[in-house]
Amino acid sequence: MELVSGTSPWEATLPNPPEYDPLAGDEHCDCLIIGGGMGGAMAAYAMASRGADVTLIEKRKIGGGSSHANTGLLQIANDKSLTSCINTFGEERGVLFYRLCQKALQGILKLAGKLDIDPQIIERSSLLYASVPEDADMLRQEYRTLQRHGFTCEFWESDRIKALYGFAKPAAIYSPGDAETNPYRMVHGLIHKAHSLGARVYEHTRSRHFEYNSDGVVCYTEDGRIFAKNVIFAMGYETQEMKRDRGAELINTYAIMTKPLPALPKWHERSLIWETARPYLYFRTTPDGRIIAGGKDETLTSPERRDIRVPTQAKKLLQEVEALFPEVRGTEIEYAWGAVFGTTHDGLPYMGTHPDYPHCYFIEGYGGNGTVYSMIASELIADTLEGGIRPELELFSLTRSAKPAPAGTS
Repeated sequence: MELVSGTSPWEATLPNPPEYDPLAGDEHCDCLIIGGGMGGAMAAYAMASRGADVTLIEKRKIGGGSSHANTGLLQIANDKSLTSCINTFGEERGVLFYRLCQKALQGILKLAGKLDIDPQIIERSSLLYASVPEDADMLRQEYRTLQRHGFTCEFWESDRIKALYGFAKPAAIYSPGDAETNPYRMVHGLIHKAHSLGARVYEHTRSRHFEYNSDGVVCYTEDGRIFAKNVIFAMGYETQEMKRDRGAELINTYAIMTKPLPALPKWHERSLIWETARPYLYFRTTPDGRIIAGGKDETLTSPERRDIRVPTQAKKLLQEVEALFPEVRGTEIEYAWGAVFGTTHDGLPYMGTHPDYPHCYFIEGYGGNGTVYSMIASELIADTLEGGIRPELELFSLTRSAKPAPAGTS
């Protein structure tokens, strides 16, 4: 699957990344990880940090897939609001989901001092604004729900927003404790650290097929075999080529990064910005004074069609930036890209086991919070492989069906 079109900015920020040889021959391991993107990197780091015997293979270069398209927004809040999660899954499960995201983000914030390659993680707050006046009441309800369950946030009226930003919106929720990162550097930082802790890493190594046996899994590659007690599939959106999840949907999404601005517009605390509309637009800054904007999601097309759409969608995204911040009119785009993006019908990612794949675990961080989901999955799966019991995995079951909330829980 061709995942990315156009030109993304991240490789230029790490011009000499670590390189790893392809696999040549046979080997044995306790845990084989398939995929060298964010999910695989998180899993490799979590497992290697616990002393596990880990092998990771990537068919491209490390970070050469969807990590190129990741825009590096890390948030506790999700595409599906806490209020909606409670209405769909019940109060206990809805709040659990948000608590897991909060804990994962706190864990990500601690990574900066543990990795030898700086992932450029910067703590930020987030502004979620009402796209239209009719959404203000929904935001007010969400604010009350978040407050009731102990999530720190503020509800802002239009005057407060206008005083702190170069635009006015009907209402917003302002939330601390989120972050931005350089996703390419984060992936390399995590895998480089895992490698230093003993994980074996192979680039340009494609899995051809698997044998599922009573005592483990045999992975056949072009030039060798890997005998693993357990396998973690962290192939991102390409997982859908291996097994089709009924609740998953793949679409196209687009993003731009501007050239550095002489000065950033009026932008309170350089917060992450997104909106209530669906599909939504989102905006962030970079350490060197650029603006990243993303969105304009549309139906999945062929890679060739997506290639053609990148300039058009990039122009529309720049227009959205200029509409929000008129003082930056005339800013030029330096990078523009489009990519495959995965969502789920019920708003939750997939992670855990599948009955058709014994001794295997899956990390499918579908949705706008994929990096946070990968952190959740890596911790839950690592605990499970160490012999722990993590009932939270049931929330993200690959065989789940969305169930209405029990009476009295919403």
